[in-house]
Amino acid sequence: MLYKTMAASLFALSIGTLGLSGCGAADAPTKSNSSHVQKQAPATISQRQIKIVGSSTVYPFATTVAERFGRTTSFKTPIVESTGSGGGLKLFCAGLNTNHPDIANASRRIKSSEIANCAKNGVTDIVEVKIGYDGIVFANSRKSQQFELSLKDVFLALAKDVPNGSGGVKANPYKTWKDVNNSLPSIKIEVMGPPPTSGTRDAFVELAMEGGCKKFSWIKALKKTDKKAYKSLCHTIREDDAFIEAGENDNLIVQKLNANPSAFGIFGFSFLDQNADSVQGSLINGKAPSFDNISSGDYPISRSLYFYVKKANIGTVPGIEAYLSEFLSARASGPDGYLADKGLIPMNDAERSKWKSNVSALKTLSRK
Repeated sequence: MLYKTMAASLFALSIGTLGLSGCGAADAPTKSNSSHVQKQAPATISQRQIKIVGSSTVYPFATTVAERFGRTTSFKTPIVESTGSGGGLKLFCAGLNTNHPDIANASRRIKSSEIANCAKNGVTDIVEVKIGYDGIVFANSRKSQQFELSLKDVFLALAKDVPNGSGGVKANPYKTWKDVNNSLPSIKIEVMGPPPTSGTRDAFVELAMEGGCKKFSWIKALKKTDKKAYKSLCHTIREDDAFIEAGENDNLIVQKLNANPSAFGIFGFSFLDQNADSVQGSLINGKAPSFDNISSGDYPISRSLYFYVKKANIGTVPGIEAYLSEFLSARASGPDGYLADKGLIPMNDAERSKWKSNVSALKTLSRK
């Protein structure tokens, strides 16, 4: 969905329910805002609500902060859309006027190519805000058995090409989990996961797929001699019905897992935490996707969460600084904050203090 097309209608929507909608198209952006229906022309930049786009993983946290912010301050509730990290940063970098968002949520760090695209469109001063940590889970229905997988198992199940046993590769022939690892059940490999625009997808292929790929010594050595071939082999997910792109709506994946107990889904820990009565996370390398294991770094598929802010809009669009302050406050993202109840893995006090200091100084990213 193009942001420009949605801009007018967004001002006419009321606050959506917290979390992602399970109705409609799987990859349709999800929104939250609380403005009343307006018939007049769009507001000027100094009159409008904060506009936020990006990661479906960060979406529940951003929505929770936005709705509390709207209730407890004199500012309007920010508009929040779930578009995926890549899609959100593309919208964010498209320009500075009222048609473009002020903040982009991301479940990975911004790429150098995205910073260059921002600069090309006049978005030159960007404030980076780290909010905490998340784990990527490989989950299935509680109606089925809990799996114990290695990163190597994950790679062999989902890679487009796999080692052929003689120093080369072949198209992935594995149909069942038992084909991948003889100790696993003879259940068809069927995994629902995020699209290429998702930060969850980016983190999953880097941490899980590549983590399993480099368990093969000759592939690990390939990284030094042909980095492009190494990345292509380790990061490319198979394109048959073993892997199904399920859009940016993680709640929809949870619903589909309940309907199909043999299938697996890939999404952020917060969605597992909020749906623990119906879905369970697989153990990866012997570690469960738990709050403690993710915060300690023991769970191998863990990542940092961020959002990015246009410095030029701070002090111009009402409430941005107050929103940043609320998000990084102890009551929100601290160890006992309300976002921990939603599944955010908080930073320790020292790290959160460092980021608060950077944000208070409006420290901007350097060009990469």
